[in-house]
Amino acid sequence: MIGRVTQQTTQRSTLANLQKNLAVMADLQNKLSGNTKIARPSDDPAGTASAITLRAELRANTQASRNIDDGNGWLTTGDTALNASLDALRQARDLTVQGSNSGALNPQAREALAVQLEGLRQTLLSQANTTYQGRQIFAGTSNAAGAVTVVPADPAVVGSVATYTMNGTADTVNRRVDANTLIRVDVDGAKAFGAGAASVFATLDRIALTLRSGGEVTSELDTLDAHRDAMLTELGGVGARQSQVLGAETRALATKTELTTQLSSLEDVDLAASVVELQMQEVAYKAALGATARVLQPSLLDFLR
Repeated sequence: MIGRVTQQTTQRSTLANLQKNLAVMADLQNKLSGNTKIARPSDDPAGTASAITLRAELRANTQASRNIDDGNGWLTTGDTALNASLDALRQARDLTVQGSNSGALNPQAREALAVQLEGLRQTLLSQANTTYQGRQIFAGTSNAAGAVTVVPADPAVVGSVATYTMNGTADTVNRRVDANTLIRVDVDGAKAFGAGAASVFATLDRIALTLRSGGEVTSELDTLDAHRDAMLTELGGVGARQSQVLGAETRALATKTELTTQLSSLEDVDLAASVVELQMQEVAYKAALGATARVLQPSLLDFLR
């Protein structure tokens, strides 16, 4: 049986095809203007799910990068403070060696050496109280005003000496540089500078006091060497941890590039291909318009209705 094709059927079919062509063109124009293949989840449900996962991983990567930058700042500051402390300690040792020549020094020379040692002690105290963004580098998670609290000697009491208290805590400052890695970014002040009467500050006070009294300071050289070794040990630890942080920075950058590329392949429009397709659709639409104009030409019956 042969179906009957009426003028009205032809009109509906032609208009439907034109509308379909217009919808395809509008979709292509939306993709080009927004530079995205997925305007709504229904465009690509699987691609949308993958894009959500990739965006979550990118956010985690961004946070890790911030942690890495912050951790690197902590460790760089600690490295600088320890190097400056080692320089001051070397100068103090040189002055102590000069003070060991007791027979060649008069009281004025000894006093000058003592004053210089006290100045270097203040330099070391300043380095021990180094901060990064308002946080103490050598005091762990302590919220104390300084890593070292100093109680000056009482001038009215004979033999009174200053006391030095380290305010560090057992808790360390850590930064997460990836999903599975925590790196310590602070420095143990008690290990670097010593604590109480065994601190490098108390040692320099003791050497200055001995020089003023005309005593022998040669025995203090071994103590200064022990302080130097302690600082070098902490400096080595800082360097090792900073190397870890820099390695994590390289990995984070590579991960970001990879995730961004994957997300781009899912969401971004291929501009060249889309422009070509849009041009093809425009040609097809114009051809359809021409065909429709011929199909829908009015007849005598249209005027007799």
